[in-house]
Parts: sequence; structure tokens; C-alpha cells
Amino acid sequence: MRHQRSAGAGLGLALLSALTFATSGTFARSLIDAGWSAESSVAARIGLAAVVLAAPAAWSLRGRTSVLRRNLTGIALYGILAVATAQVCFFNAVRYLPIGVALLLEYLGIILVVGWMWAVHGQRPRRLTVAGSAVAVAGLVLVLDLTGGGRLEPVGVLWGLGAGVGLASYFVLSARIDRALPSMVLASAGMAVGAAVLLALGLLGALPLHATFGDVSLADRRLSWLVPIVGLSVVAAVVPYVAGIGAARILGARLSSFVGLTEVLFAVLIAWIVLHELPTAVQMLGGVLIVTGAALVRLDELRRTTVDSTRDGHPTGSVLVGADGLPTGPTH
Repeated sequence: MRHQRSAGAGLGLALLSALTFATSGTFARSLIDAGWSAESSVAARIGLAAVVLAAPAAWSLRGRTSVLRRNLTGIALYGILAVATAQVCFFNAVRYLPIGVALLLEYLGIILVVGWMWAVHGQRPRRLTVAGSAVAVAGLVLVLDLTGGGRLEPVGVLWGLGAGVGLASYFVLSARIDRALPSMVLASAGMAVGAAVLLALGLLGALPLHATFGDVSLADRRLSWLVPIVGLSVVAAVVPYVAGIGAARILGARLSSFVGLTEVLFAVLIAWIVLHELPTAVQMLGGVLIVTGAALVRLDELRRTTVDSTRDGHPTGSVLVGADGLPTGPTH
């Protein structure tokens, strides 16, 4: 009975993590419509989230500064590629695309990891993974809906696929970072690096950093700009990250990440309720195929009972989880 209650709590935390992560596109859309650049929205989000997570990250490290020092390069790459790049691409994608479609394009990053591990590390995908990848690609064709009434802005599609590359880098980099580094530290430090890089590039004029400080429109109401900022940094970053860690400790990282695929469903529902935005029927069918394909790839990972090694010694059975077997933070 106690085990059942514990599993139920883990499932609840995993769903809470997926639900709160799914709010990011809606909060971001309200800021972007009010005149914020995607880059400013991301910098504000990850900068504040990094500050909030700094204390628990320091506690989880508990003086093991040597672990932090030997992972500085990995943390920097994680912050630039898996955090800043992925989120900037996703937030730019929601400027042109329905939020659900943008998120579906990002989730193709799970399939990109398969190609990366095959091309770079020689890890040939197994049949279930190949089937999942094929289903996801078929779903992509339907999501793009090239011949129907749901034609998408090409620039938005490119941004969405860029977010997918960012998500793929998140999985790959997470697997390469020292397993002794707590995932809370990786998330907080990575977000701090990502925010610092975006702000530096903005000050140099290489990125647009536009922000307005009046009211924004959210759920058909006029609210302070602080509402979506707090929503992005706390509701859509800190809460899901902490809930995800709790879920992973109870269910295991692989199973909790599998449940995390419900984020797409939550994102579509939230955008429908708050923004009255819904993909076409064909795009929704494509979305079902993409999520099904990603689920098959995840299922193949769940079935893996041992961790193989690639030619260069990197783990191949853990590319879909964090460096210490826990979720390693949001990418969008």
C-alpha cells in the first residue's frame, strides 16, 4: 500500500512538472505580443530561475567545489546550447506558430539524438527506435500540413526545428557531464551562464533585447508585465524542475521522463483555453504521431537493462536522462 501511494505521488509530481513546463509558451506569447523580444524573455526567465535555484543548488553541492570546477566547460556548453539556444529558438517559434506546433517541432529533438548517436558514435538504433523515428517523421509531414489550410510560416518552422536541435543537445550534453555533479547545480549554473551570454550579446548589439514595462494581455485580461515574468521563471521553470526531481526520485528518471511527454498535450490545452489557439485536425493527427514516435523511442530506452558504451566510452543508454539520472532542467 505504501509503495502504491509513493508511486501515485511520483506520478502526480511528474504530471505537475509536465503541466507547469507546458505554460511557458503561453506566458512567452503574452510578453512577445507586448513588444518583448524572444531573447529578452528568455534572459529574464532563466536569469530569475537561476537566482531562485541558487540556494538549493549550493546546498546540494555542499562544498564539493572540485566537482564544479572540473565541469565548468560542460556547464558552459549546456547553458549556451541546451538552455539559451533552445529557449530562444522556441520563443521565436511561438511568434509565428501555434504553441502546440512549436513544441511538437522541438520534440523532434528526441529523434535527432538517435541520428546523432548513430552518425557520431556508431550506435545503430534498434527496431523499436527506428519505428518510433519513422512514425515521428510521418507526424512532422502532417504537422507541416503543406497542402492544407494550416500552412505554417517557414521562418517559424525553422525556429521550431532549431529548438529541436537545442533539445537534442540537452540530452547529449547531459549524458556527458560528470555524474557526480548534482543536476540542481547543472540547472542553476547552466541557466546563469545562458542568461549572462544573452545579456552580453544583447549589450554588444548582436541580439535584440527589447522589453516593455506596461500591461500585457493574458487570458483576455490586462495584467502587469511582472505576471508572465514570474510565470515564466517560477511557474514554468522552478516548479516543474523541482517537481521533476521529486518524480525522478520516486519513479526513476526514465519513467518520469516518459510521463513528461504529456507536456505536449498540456501545452495544446493551455493555449486553447488561454489563447483560443488550436492546431488544425491534420496537425493534431501529426502531433499524435510525433508524440507516439517519441514515446516509442523512450520505451526502447526503458527496455534497456544495461548501459552500453560507445567507441569513445560515453554512455549510450542514458542520453535521455540527466547526468546523475535525474531531469536536468527545462530547455524551453
